[in-house]
Amino acid sequence: MDGKVQLQKQLFDYTASLFQEGFLDNQFNQLEQLQDESNPDFVVEVVTLFFDDAERILNELTTSLGQEKIDFKRLDAHVHQLKGSSSSIGAQRVHEACIPFRNFCTEQNVEGCLKSLQQVKHEYSLVKSKLETLFKMEEELLASSLADLKVV
Repeated sequence: MDGKVQLQKQLFDYTASLFQEGFLDNQFNQLEQLQDESNPDFVVEVVTLFFDDAERILNELTTSLGQEKIDFKRLDAHVHQLKGSSSSIGAQRVHEACIPFRNFCTEQNVEGCLKSLQQVKHEYSLVKSKLETLFKMEEELLASSLADLKVV
């Protein structure tokens, strides 16, 4: 098996595992379908915007939960925003971790919110790491394809 075929197989297997393990859902496939020659970095750009947004929201949530008097409505609005943006890129496990978080906001359950924040941060860091690996693999495959073109 040549290097390029090997890379393609690794990329395929890795991507499949992200779906099997619930990190990504069909929404991610839909994002990929919007990518074409005219916008080859579309998915990376959208996901990078998600990373920036998610990190801002997670910092906001951490700060809000550290306040003496917690504004649960504001907290819930941030969790709702994170839930929506994670859903829009197909980050299924982040999205699912936001559901109990929102319930704890409604109940004004500080301990539940703190535990949920840790869970959301954990799922976010996992999916970020997995997607960064996926993008690196795609870059390697593209570089390998471009190298093949130069050989010809």
